[in-house]
Amino acid sequence: MQAPLGFRLSRGVISTIAPPIPRAYEWASRYKATPTHPLLDMSQGVPGLPPPEHVQTTLGAAASSPASFGYVRWDGEPTLREALIREMKGVYGRNLGKSVGPEVDVRPDDVALTAGCNLAFVAAIMTLADAGDEVILPVPWMTLNLLGVRTVPLQTRPEDGFTPSVDHCRPLITPKTKAIVLVTPNNPTGAVYSPELISAFASLSREKNVALVVDETYRDFIVDGSAPHALFSNPSWRDTFIHLFSFSKAYCLPGHRLGAIVASPNFLSSTKKVLDTVQICAPRPVQLALGPLLPSLRTFVDETAQSVHARHILFKGVLPPKWKIGSQGGYFAFVRHPFPRVRAVDVCRRLAEEVGVVTLPSAFFMEETEAEAKADGVNGELEAEDVDWAIKQGASEVAEADRWMRFSVANIDDEKVKRVCARLEMAEYGFEWTLEK
Repeated sequence: MQAPLGFRLSRGVISTIAPPIPRAYEWASRYKATPTHPLLDMSQGVPGLPPPEHVQTTLGAAASSPASFGYVRWDGEPTLREALIREMKGVYGRNLGKSVGPEVDVRPDDVALTAGCNLAFVAAIMTLADAGDEVILPVPWMTLNLLGVRTVPLQTRPEDGFTPSVDHCRPLITPKTKAIVLVTPNNPTGAVYSPELISAFASLSREKNVALVVDETYRDFIVDGSAPHALFSNPSWRDTFIHLFSFSKAYCLPGHRLGAIVASPNFLSSTKKVLDTVQICAPRPVQLALGPLLPSLRTFVDETAQSVHARHILFKGVLPPKWKIGSQGGYFAFVRHPFPRVRAVDVCRRLAEEVGVVTLPSAFFMEETEAEAKADGVNGELEAEDVDWAIKQGASEVAEADRWMRFSVANIDDEKVKRVCARLEMAEYGFEWTLEK
């Protein structure tokens, strides 16, 4: 038992759910792994392989170069910003049937590099909103409690593939609304929002004079050959659109913390104040290394995306029939478990502790009441190791939102996907909980 602090903590920190991955790993630490039954981890959205060897070599050289030890411009190395723009013109110009789309209007002064996409998101919201303001975000979500900003839930439904509705969003907008935030392909659901849906949200944001913030960390894992959307081809996109990106997934560099904000220079001139306060500059060695290399990495990025897509197909094909996929894309599949009277948080914990399969429940991506959080141990309270699992099954069915779990297919190979699914099928009867008919 840790000694209590002699001072008070921020209410925002206290009301924020503890990070989900450490909690899932706490469960996993209780699993008794053997050589024939190892722990199988489908919890974390992390690349399953490092970047190409020449990237590793160049990054090592950049890290030891005297040029990398000083600060860099607040908005990042010009070479990498220009390389990112060329990549964006290729990605968002695909509908034109050309490798580079001249109609994609992005310039160097539209780009600021950040220490990861999480920081890009925080910096964008800090630039937009004050404490007490509102930001609309589809559920499941990540909370903004730390900033004192009220997160307004835009509910999504399994029958819609967990994609949000513009019609449902419209009445949520109030005079306090500063932004609508979308994440596509989504984390945690994997849902991929269509270009038409993104365009409809862009129209709504212009109509209501609020920002549209779109986190496109997983954009390179859309493999149908089409552009994620056409917003950058609209001459007025800078009026309301703010694009966020991460180099972590597509380029397999999560430990080097590099992201980007692409927005109007007028917006970035204000974001500059935030970035100067919270980061000074993004890590310089990875910027120096990637700038010249980015064009040559497109084949690697595309091949990695196809590999992840193939694993999605495999996972869907070998998943036991009673486990239902609601949406799938990017790194993630959102799966409904087959125990109607048990919450996903209890299913995930038991899978980790007894079966050696690590996943995340939907509850880790939703706000809970203080009582619920304390009961679930989500704010750092240690959970009892010995559980009577029979009492975790209620007398009636749990809420639909409590049935869903996130599986990451990125950091696990094909054989382990098959082994995970075999263990899920064994759990159906081994857990001795009532199964869905």
